[in-house]
Amino acid sequence: MKDTRIDIVIPVYKPGAELKELIRRLGLQKLEIGTVYLMHTKDGNNLKQSELTSVYDNIIIEEIDSDEFDHGGTRDKGIGMSDSEYVLLMTQDAVPADRDLTVRLMEAMSDPDTAVAYARQLPKKDCNLLERYIRAFNYPAKSMVKQKEDLGRLGIKSYFCSDVCALYRKELYVRQGGFEKRTIFNEDMLYAAKSIQNGYKIVYAADAKVIHSHNYTNLQQFRRNFDLAVSQAQHPEVFDGVKSEKEGIRMLKNGAIHFIRNRHPMMVVRLITSSAAKYLGYLAGKHYKALPAKIVEKCSMSPGYWRL
Repeated sequence: MKDTRIDIVIPVYKPGAELKELIRRLGLQKLEIGTVYLMHTKDGNNLKQSELTSVYDNIIIEEIDSDEFDHGGTRDKGIGMSDSEYVLLMTQDAVPADRDLTVRLMEAMSDPDTAVAYARQLPKKDCNLLERYIRAFNYPAKSMVKQKEDLGRLGIKSYFCSDVCALYRKELYVRQGGFEKRTIFNEDMLYAAKSIQNGYKIVYAADAKVIHSHNYTNLQQFRRNFDLAVSQAQHPEVFDGVKSEKEGIRMLKNGAIHFIRNRHPMMVVRLITSSAAKYLGYLAGKHYKALPAKIVEKCSMSPGYWRL
C-alpha cells in the first residue's frame, strides 16, 4: 500500500441529485479523500462526469453492463481498482452528516485487527416514525466492537455490517478473499462473518454518521427480507447455528413499548404488520429452493439475479 488516503467506491444506478451532494460532501471531509470510483450500471443514460467533477475533480467512472452487476462482484471490482490502504464503500443515496465522517471511521480502524468499520445511519427529513425507530434500533448512539467471543451474546448481530457506509482495510480484504463474487444481497454481512470467524473485529462507529433511510412498504420489506434469507440459505457454513429471529422479536417488543410511551399507539399496528411482512419474507427466502422459479423471481427485490 502506497499511502493511507481513503478511496471511495460507490455503485451507481439511475442516480438522482443526492449523488452530486454526496460527492460534494465527501470533498469537504476534514480527512482528505483520494479517488472516487463510480461503478455505473448502464441505464440508457450517460453519467455526466463534468457535472460531478465540478464538485470534486478526482472521479473515475467504470461502466457496468446491467447483466454484469452483482452486489459483491461489482464492489470487489471497485476495490481492486484502488491502490489505497483503506477503501470506503457507500451507496449513492447516503450523504455524510458532517465533515468528520472519514476522520471518525479512520479512528475506528486504529486496531490493526479491525477489518471493517461501519457508520451510523440517521433518518432523512421525510422519514416516517416507524423507520425512524428502526434506524435508532439498528444504529444506536453507542459504538460497539464485535468479535468472535460475542457470538453467544449478540447472535446474528455480531455479523451485522452495512455497505451503505463502511470502511475496509484492503490488506485484510485481499487476504481473506474479499466479497462473494456472486451474491443476491448481504455481501457486507457475509464478509463481516468471515472476518469474525477468522479472528478479526468489526467496529460500529456511532460517531461516523451518514443520512440514509427508506420508507419501505410492507411488500418491499417482504422482498428485502426474502433476499436476505436467500443469502443466508446459500451460506449455511456461516449462518447455521446463529439465530436471527431473536433480534427481530427484541425489536418488535422494544418498538411496541417505545410507541406506547410516546403516545403513538397506532404505530404499534404498523410495527406488527411490517414485522409480519419481514418474517414472512424471511421464511419464504429460507425455503426458496422449494418454490417455483417464477414465484421466487416475484418474491425477490433483485429479479435480475434469477435470470442469469
